[in-house]
Amino acid sequence: MKKIVLSVFILICFSGFAQEQGETFGGEFTFNPSDLPCITAVQKAEIQAELSKSIARLSKQQKIVKADAKIIQQFSWPVRKSSSSDFNDFWAISNFVDHDATFPDKLRDYTCSNRTYDTEGGYNHRGLDIYTWPFSWFQMENDMAEIIAPADGVIVLKSDGKPDKSCSFNNSQWNAIYLRHDDGSVTWFGHMKNGSLTSKVVGDRVVRGEFLGVIGSSGNSTGPHLHFEVYDSSNNLIDPYSGTCNNIPTWWADQKEYYEPNINALLTHSAPPDFNTCPATETVNINDEFGLNSRVYLASYFRDQQSGTTANYRLYRPNGTVFSAWNRNFTNTWSSSYWYWFFDNLNDIGDWRFEVTYQGQTESTTFKVGNSTLSVEDPQLEKVTIGPNPFDNILMLNGISFDLDNYEVLVFNNLGQTLYQNTKLSPEMNLSSLAKGVYFLRIQSKTNSGSKIFPIIKK
Repeated sequence: MKKIVLSVFILICFSGFAQEQGETFGGEFTFNPSDLPCITAVQKAEIQAELSKSIARLSKQQKIVKADAKIIQQFSWPVRKSSSSDFNDFWAISNFVDHDATFPDKLRDYTCSNRTYDTEGGYNHRGLDIYTWPFSWFQMENDMAEIIAPADGVIVLKSDGKPDKSCSFNNSQWNAIYLRHDDGSVTWFGHMKNGSLTSKVVGDRVVRGEFLGVIGSSGNSTGPHLHFEVYDSSNNLIDPYSGTCNNIPTWWADQKEYYEPNINALLTHSAPPDFNTCPATETVNINDEFGLNSRVYLASYFRDQQSGTTANYRLYRPNGTVFSAWNRNFTNTWSSSYWYWFFDNLNDIGDWRFEVTYQGQTESTTFKVGNSTLSVEDPQLEKVTIGPNPFDNILMLNGISFDLDNYEVLVFNNLGQTLYQNTKLSPEMNLSSLAKGVYFLRIQSKTNSGSKIFPIIKK
């Protein structure tokens, strides 16, 4: 009993040292900051040789049709959020195809800008890199980001069983699937999660939107992402994007904008998120239930944050009124960023709402304050509820189906001082002696260490 009272006392005391409400934490998250190659020339040559053999064999078996030049290939987006994801969105782009064959630092993407990379060793990035954001490793561990077929086709090569927690260049092959489409084009899907690939085998047909696997970090990789490459029927590398420096018809059914500003996630945390050291799964500290006056971290995760733009934040009380409103002005353009604040003084019981508006998009998330119990260790107490709350003088306990003599009850304040105590539990409690305010009611088992704590409000 003393241990639980002390923990509440410590929580309340430390809340007094909160930093100024307007202070902002966070910043840029950079994917592949060292610009490491996704695949070596040797590895690519090995894959091309295997593909050539497999396509020839499948053609003889009549499992793939002759390339139809009349087909104008139009790809849908090759990734989607899985049903296990609660995030608003889950991806960002780090690199496009480099159209400048010289190196190093000779960069030209399809818009003639430099959102790509090359290396001193002669590697020019030849695909589209789509990485998961936020919490790439957390998403991978929970299968939250799926790779899907961008068009109908046949699996012509499949590679699985490789380690999928790469954090650097390691000269290892990736887990991947390769599709041959009816126009003769071939798409590559690299860095997939080990063991996540579709159960379909080489020679099987897939349709647009069909599951292929989960985004992972196998092969030469610095974190979970999809490396997507496209080759036409003559085995020429294709950048599917149409732009000033790639003057071809787009291969996308709906080509996305060069920048796609977005609120990928709006989350509440019990402690600051920790991105840890690759490949450790991030310590996300996601939580949506908090005690009265406990520290609540409100965090926003952006894709393609744009310089010169502003995000508008609002925090609503359970009754719908605004508790706090503030803005964040952005002075940098970043592919992924995160910003968070904390509050120590949320003492209205109920469902709070955290809302952000950015570039015409509004997202919100809810979290509970004071509604959940602070401790449940006894199965008999799990069914117990209280009401009404807030109350006048009489507080009722509901769901009692056990011997009242085996439990005692006490009420204490924010400082841990006991103001009411009874060695026998009663379904009806007269608390008229309490002044108006916020308290904690604790039911304690006499036969084990089980207890349950409710925040209560005297009107």
